[in-house]
Amino acid sequence: MKVAGIGFRETADISSLRSALMSAGGTDGVIALATAAEKAEAVALVALASELHLPIRAMAPDALAAVETLTRSERVAARFGTGSLAEAAALAAAGAAARLLGPRAVSADGMATAAIAEGDGP
Repeated sequence: MKVAGIGFRETADISSLRSALMSAGGTDGVIALATAAEKAEAVALVALASELHLPIRAMAPDALAAVETLTRSERVAARFGTGSLAEAAALAAAGAAARLLGPRAVSADGMATAAIAEGDGP
């Protein structure tokens, strides 16, 4: 199963999230979007999930902090305890044996990131 992890700034809109997701590889085979629990009800994310008919997986802080990521942002690390919210959310939601399918992608406007992981489920 594939899960797309999404990280975004508070002011990001649906087009930013969509741009990041498409840059990360698109939605083919993706069964859910994942992000930090505190961002799971953001208007832009809820709108994208609705548009794509995908559920949102809200990841707990301890689940995110337990994931080693390829990318490291000091700002993200200070806030979420992991180097990349998109990578950590995708990996945590896809299950223990999950792997990233490619590098984290950034939206055209720099407001959102996305990463897609494949795994055997939680």
